[in-house]
Amino acid sequence: MAVFDTLGIAGSSLLVHRKWMDAVSDNMANLNTVNPYNDAPFRERLVVAQAVDYGSGEGGVRVAGAAFGGDPQGRVVYEPDHPLANEEGYVRYPDIDMGDQMVQLLMAQRGYQANLAVVERATNAYQAALQLGKR
Repeated sequence: MAVFDTLGIAGSSLLVHRKWMDAVSDNMANLNTVNPYNDAPFRERLVVAQAVDYGSGEGGVRVAGAAFGGDPQGRVVYEPDHPLANEEGYVRYPDIDMGDQMVQLLMAQRGYQANLAVVERATNAYQAALQLGKR
């Protein structure tokens, strides 16, 4: 394990957690997006994370891709007064649960905070080691 691998591993995790928070915020922003009945609704965005060189102490994590969650049909709601309603009065909403998104957001925030603390502590330790040579 190289001297600065700690910063690289924690930094890669910061990036993944930020992307996770971005996906959750996008889901929350589109929670009440209405689509016409004949159009596909907004789909929940999910981030797929993957370990890099797991167990070697040199890897980290990366975003391997994105996936869609929820029901592809969305929630069909009867709103005959809505301007996007079809002849029968139905519109489509995304199949996204706000409670689940809040839990996802909290987990992503805590992971980000934990890795940021690792970066700060490692930086302080490296700076302290550099100060030893000056005395």
